[in-house]
Formats: sequence, structure tokens, C-alpha cells
Amino acid sequence: MMRAYELMIILDGDLDEAAAQGWVKSVSDSIAKAGGNVHGKPDWWGKRQFAYPIHKKEYGYYAVMHVVAPGGALDEFERALRIADDVVRHKLLRLPEAEAARRGIAVGA
Repeated sequence: MMRAYELMIILDGDLDEAAAQGWVKSVSDSIAKAGGNVHGKPDWWGKRQFAYPIHKKEYGYYAVMHVVAPGGALDEFERALRIADDVVRHKLLRLPEAEAARRGIAVGA
């Protein structure tokens, strides 16, 4: 069964912008490789200052994506994000079906 997710990823602010956007492309490719797809275009927020330092860093690149994937297909992908050096933080949330429908994300069986 296909499920809707929202993925927020924060990349190291020491990267240059082209490398950070390359990471977003790489994440999209990894999701496709896992059997899912990115719904719409990733929402690129750019470089922003953190509310407090994280690992002695003051800035990070933010991106938000809506993802549709089979249940459990993104487990290995999420593990890869946890151990990646350039990923400061990430959050993968499963969206309830009503919220996915409200956002216009088609989730088929």
C-alpha cells in the first residue's frame, strides 16, 4: 500500500549552494530507487540560521519534500540519512490519509 510522507532535511551550512541542491537531487533519486517518488517539486528554503548551534554550526540548508512510497520502503533510505555527514537533521513523517488528500497527494492502493 502506498503511503504519503513529508520529508524535511537540513544540510550542513558549510556546503556551497550547488552541492546542497545536488544533495536534494540525490535524495530524490534515492527515494525513486526505494520504490517511491517525490510528489511535486522539492520546496527549497535555502540557507537559514539555526535557533541554536547544532554541532557547532550556525547555518543550514533546508528542503521539504512530499513523498509517496510503499510502507516500509524508506527504512534503509532513512538509515542512510542518519549516517550521512552532510545531513545535520532530517524528519520523515507519515501523513494521515485525510491530510494527504487535503494537500492533493494521490495515494493509490
